[in-house]
Amino acid sequence: MAPNDTIQPYATLAATSRGRLHAEPEAENRTPFQRDRDRIIHSTAFRRLKHKTQVFVYHEGDHYRTRLTHSLEVAQIARSLARSLGLNEDLAEALALAHDLGHTPFGHAGEEALDASMQNYGGFDHNAQTLRILTQLEQKYAAFDGLNLTWETLEGVVKHNGPLVGTARDKPLPAAIVEYNRLQDLQIDSWPSAEAQIAALSDDIAYNNHDIDDGLRAGLFTLDDICEVPIVMEVVAEVRHLYPALDESRLIHETTRRLIDRMIRDVLAESAQRLAAATPRTVADIRAAGRPLIGFSAEMAAADKRLKGFLFERMYRHYRVNRMTSKARRVVQQLFELLFSEPECLPQEWQTRALNADERKRARLVADYIAGMTDRFALKEHRRLFDVYE
Repeated sequence: MAPNDTIQPYATLAATSRGRLHAEPEAENRTPFQRDRDRIIHSTAFRRLKHKTQVFVYHEGDHYRTRLTHSLEVAQIARSLARSLGLNEDLAEALALAHDLGHTPFGHAGEEALDASMQNYGGFDHNAQTLRILTQLEQKYAAFDGLNLTWETLEGVVKHNGPLVGTARDKPLPAAIVEYNRLQDLQIDSWPSAEAQIAALSDDIAYNNHDIDDGLRAGLFTLDDICEVPIVMEVVAEVRHLYPALDESRLIHETTRRLIDRMIRDVLAESAQRLAAATPRTVADIRAAGRPLIGFSAEMAAADKRLKGFLFERMYRHYRVNRMTSKARRVVQQLFELLFSEPECLPQEWQTRALNADERKRARLVADYIAGMTDRFALKEHRRLFDVYE
């Protein structure tokens, strides 16, 4: 589908933004969503993504994805989809760039360990942590804590995967979301904007395909192995037919780029059909649709599920990955236990607040401190605290 220069009436328009929690004068040369994007890019949390893991820890190689490179890939896909569907590129990009800010060091292993450590104190959820970063923990501006982003950006960050209430959930809403929603109602019972739905799909497309690339280059599985997945087998066969003498490195890249293209084309075709059937006239109609209007076709959703299943078994459960994630869990767990029980070991600016806090608040402060760490800082901090010769 060719790029679309027409903004649809159900796109999220900057001119009708619900604004910011703390009122600010508008910029003369940037829209509200462009300012949101720029504030995210200039944040400390965004810079830290450079040394936060997707699957491989930072010292395992220079060419594997990090949270930063992943976020940039998600943003590129989100911009392309938004433009083709006549939606707001700036909002889609801002949401894509912000979506992983709340992740701990060591990927999902770190999050699981921190959540387990926080079980008696409200748990830990990376999506809620992203909201904490955007509304509290980034402290640069004179007039407010956080980045003071627009309502539409915060709404999309919190519920890009769908409504947070009225759906089947196995645990209560994170306290950070509940508390902020009292200050500014993010309508957590409705679907988000089409731009937020795009950001969620873009995340799916990006990490599936870059995990194929990283897994192949790491030797966790082979091209023949992943050809168990029919959609991958089709694309590999297509590339080999067109370029029979292609070396494996280029074959891998050509395969992943064609898979991304297939998924993007599928999202565009399926979403166009859903939007035509639903006939939304405003962004409010998108939120009230009762289902996502941006998504994969049933066939592509099944292919996506099959691919995820393969990656889960052959990559995320690979013994090399398991060994590192086992270490990562211990690092995070031990850091939490020590810093919670001995807050005087925290840096001064954290220590003062922790010593004056009750148990629950102290636990959250320690979780904030650990969640903000990069992989390498967490390893160094662990060594400094536990190695008697350090």
